[in-house]
Amino acid sequence: MPFLIETFDKADRQALRLEVRQTHLDYLEANVDVLLACGAKLSDDGETASGGIYLVDLDSREEAERFIKADPFYQADLFAEFKVIRWRQAYLNRKNTL
Repeated sequence: MPFLIETFDKADRQALRLEVRQTHLDYLEANVDVLLACGAKLSDDGETASGGIYLVDLDSREEAERFIKADPFYQADLFAEFKVIRWRQAYLNRKNTL
């Protein structure tokens, strides 16, 4: 079942985000089988990330929480908070999936 995970970075942690970024990307690649989509939330100029959005296909909220807590960004204490929300997939890649 799909879940949306939204993360919110702590203030003034851009340097930490950049430091841990490759390890985070490696984690995502290792878990690509559960990712429907994911990416950073950016400032209007596209230069600064302030958190992220993950769409994951996992069996439960608990699995989604375990997934985000295993992310190197979480482990590095980058996030001020995260939200896990059950999501109904209706469109993906510009196609209706219902």
